[in-house]
Amino acid sequence: MQLTQFTDFSLRVLIYLGLHRDRVSTIEEIASAYGISESHLTKVAHRLGRLGLVETLRGRNGGMRLKEEPARINVGATVRLMETNMVIVECFDPAHNTCPIAPVCALQRVLADAVESFLAVLDRYSLADMLENRQELAVLLRLPVEENDYGA
Repeated sequence: MQLTQFTDFSLRVLIYLGLHRDRVSTIEEIASAYGISESHLTKVAHRLGRLGLVETLRGRNGGMRLKEEPARINVGATVRLMETNMVIVECFDPAHNTCPIAPVCALQRVLADAVESFLAVLDRYSLADMLENRQELAVLLRLPVEENDYGA
């Protein structure tokens, strides 16, 4: 199972924003911290905003910040929202399935169980869990973490 880059970047944005709960962050600073494209992050930020995970602010002092507390942002639910295609093999997509054994294939059931297990593990974690090592994250992202900057 592999998550799309879009989902990966979405989770990274949420982690970044979780490090500074009450501060507005810009796409430019997040892209710089992770060394990724601003244009990719613009699309990610737009989608996170539409889904209600982040609040986007326009204007000179614009940017984004988390809309929910990190403990209320579930990793599994976020992955489900961001991944538009959980089809890991052809037979999971009836419209494009050409596999002749699909109607009786046991592998299809095994792979479906594997995907559900993968998501069930992610469901056990929140963004707050991803921020438990906030000091180490801040060092790697070259961010100051202040005493009053709570992530959970």
